[in-house]
Amino acid sequence: MKACTIPRRLALLLPFALANCGDGDDGDYATFAPLRYDYLPPIQVNVASIDIQQRFIPAGVAPDVSAADPAPPVQVLREMGQDRVKAFGTSGKAVFAIDNAALTQNNDVIHGDFAVSLTIYDDDGAQKGFATAHVERTHTGEVKSLRRVLYDMTKAMMDDMNVEFEYQVRRNLKPFLTSATAPDAPVQQDPLNQPPTN
Repeated sequence: MKACTIPRRLALLLPFALANCGDGDDGDYATFAPLRYDYLPPIQVNVASIDIQQRFIPAGVAPDVSAADPAPPVQVLREMGQDRVKAFGTSGKAVFAIDNAALTQNNDVIHGDFAVSLTIYDDDGAQKGFATAHVERTHTGEVKSLRRVLYDMTKAMMDDMNVEFEYQVRRNLKPFLTSATAPDAPVQQDPLNQPPTN
């Protein structure tokens, strides 16, 4: 990384000047859009509440590189659970668990491994159903911008996770899903034996 000298008179422009320092790869300074999934149809579960649990804790030291990701996997998986899994019942609960959210780097190989689960419990705490989803992805080759590579990997893995998670839930927890929606607004109808009103 080349050194930068910033004149005193440009002190107020420091953030902009710093953006021109470095190895020339703007991936390290780019703004990355948040990854959210509330635009996808919710998975409606016949329970009274949804509990989101983080069972995976990033190591925070090499080879873990998740802290460099503009979209930290634990946070993105949590938001996927909040966006996608909705309670549409009056009893019981569902636990959405983040079981793995690893991003590791060994030389020029970056590996991602995400896993989540959804477990249904009745009001007495007895487990009634279970589904798990797991996705992996590997990047091999030169890494010009670690942040860019990690973000792109996470985005692609989360696209896969949304598909796999919904497939596994609908396959393994079908009896606990509901298609309940808000009731439609009442439609005014004219009696059949009278002409329509204008």
